Amino acid sequence: MDEWEKAGPSPVRQRVAAVAAVVAVVLLAGCGSRVVGAAGGPSAAGSAGPCGVVSASPAAVAKDGVRITAVSPVCASYEVTNGGGEASDVTVVFSRTGASGGALDNVTRTVEGLAPGATETGRVELAGNASGVKVLQVRSVPSAEASRADGPCPASGVRVSADTGDAAMGLRVVGLHLSNCGTAAVTVNGYPELQLLDVGHQPVDGVRILRGGAEIAGGTGADDPPRAIALNPGEGARSTLVWRNTSEAGAGDPVDAPYVRVRATPGAAPVTVVPELDLGTTGRLGVGAWVREDGPPPATRPPAGVITTPPTGPGR
Repeated sequence: MDEWEKAGPSPVRQRVAAVAAVVAVVLLAGCGSRVVGAAGGPSAAGSAGPCGVVSASPAAVAKDGVRITAVSPVCASYEVTNGGGEASDVTVVFSRTGASGGALDNVTRTVEGLAPGATETGRVELAGNASGVKVLQVRSVPSAEASRADGPCPASGVRVSADTGDAAMGLRVVGLHLSNCGTAAVTVNGYPELQLLDVGHQPVDGVRILRGGAEIAGGTGADDPPRAIALNPGEGARSTLVWRNTSEAGAGDPVDAPYVRVRATPGAAPVTVVPELDLGTTGRLGVGAWVREDGPPPATRPPAGVITTPPTGPGR
């Protein structure tokens, strides 16, 4: 071995190796698949783009319909495919990682109105110390039931969303926010109707939905008595979800319900939000009555910094 080899890879040596071949290391760890690679030239799989050579394998680095197709020191390219039977809004959380595999930060992408069988492509930039990317989480909501803060006002004249919530010592508190985006007054009275759904969008059974949060914790804001509230255009109301992420041995499997279908009033069209209910083995969820809310709602899911891709292309 000569002295150049003993000294380890230099920037020049790395560039030479990158021209010679494409290097991709796939590590399956934790909640997703991590990809680390170097920019490369053409290979049997296809021509190199800004993020390297696109993989020919449909299973390459795939998670819940999201496939990382190429990676380089500059960026990672990905595909989002809707494998369901209806148009969906798909939100993907990517984790950008360093050379050691540790997480640096998260990047969220949302594709709206993705038709059944359709695929959307995109890229995640790998600036600074980022050298890899991992798919942390994929969530999809039927587009007809999606909550879009900046979208058109629904036919019902109200828009419903969930905020990012608060968590401490196993106690979870998430706000549901209703805004009158229409042109006429809307009256809400009592409690929203909820249906809990698991990660496969199937109903979750065995969870008691309590009126108010007092049985779970006090001081959460979920215990105001129900009353009729007339909301003029531009005004809003809030309901509070309260639960504990507590698991006890022998009490069964913990219950997770990422999705909640919300009907603001009886008979209203449902809106699906993503409060990420991690109910443990408690089997209880407290819901507060609608109360008037002054000012705009707090940050809603997906988190601040989300980049939304509108529907484009054929079949959308």
